[in-house]
Amino acid sequence: MQINKKLIRRIKLRNFIAQISLFLSLLATIFGLFWLIWILWTTVFSGINTLSFQIFTEHTPPPNTEEGGIGNALVGSLIMVFGATLIGAPIGILAGVYLSEYRQNNWLLSFMQNFLRLLNDILLSAPSIVIGLFVYAVVVTQMKSFSAIAGILALAIIQIPIIIRTTENILKLIPNYLREAAFALGAPKWWIIYKITMKAALAGIITGVLLSIARIAGETAPLLFTALNNQFWSFDLTQPMGNLPVMIFQFALSPYEYWQQLAWAGVFLITVGVLIVNIITRVISSKKY
Repeated sequence: MQINKKLIRRIKLRNFIAQISLFLSLLATIFGLFWLIWILWTTVFSGINTLSFQIFTEHTPPPNTEEGGIGNALVGSLIMVFGATLIGAPIGILAGVYLSEYRQNNWLLSFMQNFLRLLNDILLSAPSIVIGLFVYAVVVTQMKSFSAIAGILALAIIQIPIIIRTTENILKLIPNYLREAAFALGAPKWWIIYKITMKAALAGIITGVLLSIARIAGETAPLLFTALNNQFWSFDLTQPMGNLPVMIFQFALSPYEYWQQLAWAGVFLITVGVLIVNIITRVISSKKY
């Protein structure tokens, strides 16, 4: 009888602790959602009122004027994100395939693979400003000029470890019996990777690429040290190029009201762009292959 009473007390104590934990989790969720909703509301309310046709067609204005837009910054951001993806996606996917599919029996090669994973984890958690400074020292100082090329390289370096991690993890989820069946039929390893594992993991790989695009779309610190900014339309990759993150940073801190309105418009466009990319990611990741 005494044992049953102790058991009942323990059960009641556990239920009480569980209720407290659930209550605290609910408070934390409400706290986080409150700030998220507030940020989104402020972004939408302040940014959507500034949007106009002129915003998308004209370059950024000089100080203390009421004309101009952010078209050059928007196009510059698209060019640099697209260029970074062209560099980062193939490298990240190939590296992820190597780490996942080519398991080494040799202790030295196995050590090298584990070392590469460690380096990738370090790069994945590295502050973006450190990457910007690195590209500044390696590229900008050698070219003796800020340039879109340097900005693309900085964004690609940020993008690569994300794609490597997602590609490796998604390929590890592919059942081994698919590979074994293909091996039993005499298929070479490269054909198995290309026709079976890559096809089965296609949705996850595309998801990783899209997540990396969303990650670099709003990066400011690396571009401050590499691409800098340009007030005018520019498609020369060897020269500074306008971009939304740096434009927002500069215009938001300015004393000019119209510049601040343009900054809010840029924030709204980046937010909507990242939201669209995340929606596409969810749709793709929900598909079954």
